[in-house]
Amino acid sequence: MANREFHDLATPRSLGGIDDVVIIGGGLAGIFCALSLAPRPVTVLTAAPLGGGGSSWWAQGGMAAAIADGDSPEKHLADTIAAGAGTVDVAIARLMTREAEARIRDLIAFGVPFDRDPAGKLAVGREAAHSERRIVHVKGDRAGREIMAALVERASATPSIRILPGWVGESLTRDGRSIRGVVARPSEGRALTTVEFPAHAVVLASGGIGHLYRVTTNPPQANGQGLAMAARAGAILSDTEFVQFHPTAIDIGRDPAPLATEALRGEGAILVNRDGRRFMADYHRDLELAPRDVVARAIHAELAAGRGAFLDARTAVGAAFPQKFPTVWETCASAGIDPTRDLVPVAPAQHYHMGGVLTDANGRTSIDGLWACGEVASTGVHGANRLASNSLLEAVVFAARIAEDIQGLMPSPKVARWSVRRGEDEAELPGGTDDDVVDIVRRTMTEQVGVIRTGEGLARALAVFDALERRTRDTATLNTLTAARLVVAAAWARRESRGGHWRSDFPETDPARAKRTHLTLAAARRLSAEAVASVAPETVTA
Repeated sequence: MANREFHDLATPRSLGGIDDVVIIGGGLAGIFCALSLAPRPVTVLTAAPLGGGGSSWWAQGGMAAAIADGDSPEKHLADTIAAGAGTVDVAIARLMTREAEARIRDLIAFGVPFDRDPAGKLAVGREAAHSERRIVHVKGDRAGREIMAALVERASATPSIRILPGWVGESLTRDGRSIRGVVARPSEGRALTTVEFPAHAVVLASGGIGHLYRVTTNPPQANGQGLAMAARAGAILSDTEFVQFHPTAIDIGRDPAPLATEALRGEGAILVNRDGRRFMADYHRDLELAPRDVVARAIHAELAAGRGAFLDARTAVGAAFPQKFPTVWETCASAGIDPTRDLVPVAPAQHYHMGGVLTDANGRTSIDGLWACGEVASTGVHGANRLASNSLLEAVVFAARIAEDIQGLMPSPKVARWSVRRGEDEAELPGGTDDDVVDIVRRTMTEQVGVIRTGEGLARALAVFDALERRTRDTATLNTLTAARLVVAAAWARRESRGGHWRSDFPETDPARAKRTHLTLAAARRLSAEAVASVAPETVTA
């Protein structure tokens, strides 16, 4: 790969210059933003084939929108606020729920075949913590796959969108207060050449942090690289301590862990232990439709007690399972499970990051020329615990707002030259990431920064990261360590339990802490040093 010409790695279009908008990430947020910018020329850098590396492709539940009779954006807002555990930015969340219907219409115009009822209206389902049926689906549990397929087809046929698959962003370059461009390298092979993509506007749509954890429902490309790139460039981050664990990953030992969509519980499936006892009554009045953090902790407790946890859809769904939930059906069948007759083993798995790069209502970050949308961004709509199926909605709402903002600020596109460079440091680096270091990070995050956390465990995790950071010079691995540090430092500093952040040493929710947190990489390092100083060195192993 290192000896191949740069042109061989790009698309057949003219490569004399690049378009002045560069989007990092080919998931829902990135593609929707590129389509919303058309006919303005944009370049999309994506590590995997377009659409294939984003978590959106894997989404089973659907997209939340108050479109049914009797529902309203204000009801949707109220549910979002309730799930967010006291830290939702109400003004931003209201904006999102009010724009939901318009974005659904956009997706329909792009060719998304949402499910409809016999009368021809959009069919809606219910999921946990929603007071109304407001989740629009596509072919049952294939919403993410079908939405992405439609948008990828449209983007691939749009002349203004230049797609560069196989490129991983490593860092952002600055010129004073503004972003100057993106430094990236090929995603496969031992490539010594990096390329700087100059840009007047960079949109970070690189996804979440799932593969910082050993057990996650996210694809491998969701590894925190974008979060780390923004932090290293000096961006302000927000709410990085809040990590959502999906309660019902199918527990069959796969990486990533396959998901049993929340819509199953919306249809009446229940949770039982090994004795067949329905246990959610012990934990919350809303039973299986309690907020995700509650259900995740309940399942965690049952597993920790040795009682096991299983999803029972035999009565509620029964013989209709293959038609209503084909993705889950295929996964279960591949593991020898028939959910029309068998219980489905489940366990919590890292699923979504509520924190990210701090943005305003238009997706602007704290650095001029840098926008962020999708899971890498922290808009404030999710608070401490994301309401089910709000993530796909958030991605398209703010991707559209970013496109409008860029058009307003820079009505006339400009172009610049690509710069192929071979730095001295790059020539000495090992090929790819340091796999053993990444494995230790994933194990540490799962063991110490999971559903239940302690101050001591978080401090030990930070000490491990310090030791690992001294062992590596690979940029991608350093980004992994940086992203993990940003999560753990904020979790160590928040001495309470709230939403997706649960401290067994501080199990109560502190009303004084009902506010968003803001963090820079420099501040995270200071918190790390304070935390590590509290840990006995002999207790730390890396």
